[in-house]
Amino acid sequence: MIYWLLPIILLTQSAVDKPAYQIFDQAGKTIPYDSMIAELTQADVVLFGELHNNALVHWLELQVAKDLHAQDSNLGVGLEMLEADNQLLVNEYLAGTIEKRHFTQEAKLWDNYGTDYEPIVDFSKGNNVPVIATNIPRRYASLVSRQGIDWLDSLADQAKHWIAPLPVEIDTTLPGYQNMLNMMGGNTTHGSMSGEKMVQAQAIKDATMAHFIQQNMESGDTFLHINGSYHSDNFEGIYWYLQQQSPSLVIKTISCVEQTKLDSLLEENQQVADFIIVTPSDMTKTY
Repeated sequence: MIYWLLPIILLTQSAVDKPAYQIFDQAGKTIPYDSMIAELTQADVVLFGELHNNALVHWLELQVAKDLHAQDSNLGVGLEMLEADNQLLVNEYLAGTIEKRHFTQEAKLWDNYGTDYEPIVDFSKGNNVPVIATNIPRRYASLVSRQGIDWLDSLADQAKHWIAPLPVEIDTTLPGYQNMLNMMGGNTTHGSMSGEKMVQAQAIKDATMAHFIQQNMESGDTFLHINGSYHSDNFEGIYWYLQQQSPSLVIKTISCVEQTKLDSLLEENQQVADFIIVTPSDMTKTY
């Protein structure tokens, strides 16, 4: 036997693929990426529920945007990470009216914007894809979390332009909101007011994002919205508000989760979305 070949043979025998992600349907069945894209192209709205600090998830968001754009040149993109009152800055940057440095200095961007969201914004800029800032200005969400949602009525009419139309219906019986109340140590009947206000702050974010998605999509287009998974998991949050506004909308949801193994979907992660993207628990974090 030629002994110098032994290390190569052993290396080949022990080598195994290490997939970086796996996609499952609601029931936990694996599904190819291309099959997911084919279904997403049939939707009016795609809610991509991300993990904010997962490097691979952000890369996949960019790939989904590119592939949806290849299928539908009328693609629109919305971001939770951009606040609605910055829409003028977004438009000016996309149009080339202002330089990137002015946009990044003046817009209220997340600390991880440069690594995680700039690629999809710049892809949109280069392909004439509109980008919509969908989130409520954080100062108003903070106001709700401290004082309660009724305080929004006292805002100037100009300020209300950046919020979902008032009054906003809040169904506190939705499991996602109930979980928030439970984490705060109570519910709307017997719990602390702080828990109720936190739910109101979450709901006004969900309602506002749904409002600006609805305002900026047209029939026949696909609107890709990037948001934290907790804003659309279990077909609640943004999804629920979109359905209240337009029951006929075709909405598809994606949820991103982390597991130690990718070969099967844990029961706790099933049914949370139309498509569940699983990445390794030790995936590189951006912050």
